Amino acid sequence: MSNQTVEESAPQVATEETPILKVEGLKKSFGQVRVLDGINLSVNRGEVITLIGPSGAGKTTFLRTLNWLEAPDEGTITIDGATIHANGGKISRQCLSLLRSKSAMVFQRYALFRNKTALENVTLALRVVHGQGADEARERGLALLDRVGLADKADRYPSQLSGGQEQRVGIARALAVDPSVVLFDEPTSALDPEWVGEVLSVMRDIASTGMTMIVVSHEMRFVRNVASRVLFLDGGKILEDGTPDQVFGAPAHERTRKFFSQAHLAVDEWGANL
Repeated sequence: MSNQTVEESAPQVATEETPILKVEGLKKSFGQVRVLDGINLSVNRGEVITLIGPSGAGKTTFLRTLNWLEAPDEGTITIDGATIHANGGKISRQCLSLLRSKSAMVFQRYALFRNKTALENVTLALRVVHGQGADEARERGLALLDRVGLADKADRYPSQLSGGQEQRVGIARALAVDPSVVLFDEPTSALDPEWVGEVLSVMRDIASTGMTMIVVSHEMRFVRNVASRVLFLDGGKILEDGTPDQVFGAPAHERTRKFFSQAHLAVDEWGANL
């Protein structure tokens, strides 16, 4: 664990005036390379924030700092009243657990336990971390598998599931701990094209319930149709922050327009072609 200082604020209930997630002055370097360069962001409850940009822009690193899978060098992260400051001291396991209890991550490569069934993967944190009894955890796990369309696959092992089904189990696992924010790190990038739609459909359903979501994605149809806000990152900075119509239809930054051009679609063609 890298050396960090943690200060925990008293938990507060997020309101329309209180962002459920706030990031201030976030910086992260790997060696001499500055990957995140002073990011500031406020997210309200129920927003779906999508991060787009070229490879190496800092999107995944930013997402991973939000639950301290990557410890930032500088800055402050607040999720639903729990605040951690990164400024050179030591982070306690208790404070780290508090921050992580506010969010859940859906990974690119599923990260399921191969020796556990779908239901066991979903309920593991409920039983081990949250201390739920087996019957209570099983009931919630089955309900969540049903929600992602996998009620009939509860007793299957990951090797018996398609990639899309594995990712849906991963989504059910993230929802099981009742997070304030769900973080999606390119959840369809490892999938065959035939499985992408089923995962995006589940994500659309989750978004429609008012869940706060931060999504790194290259699926521009999803970004255009589901996101509340689109952030364009490059060089560790947020260059654009606006509605899908604003960012896709009239980007303010030349770098954004170049990114769209290199994707072989003119800016004003995105909506028509997606």
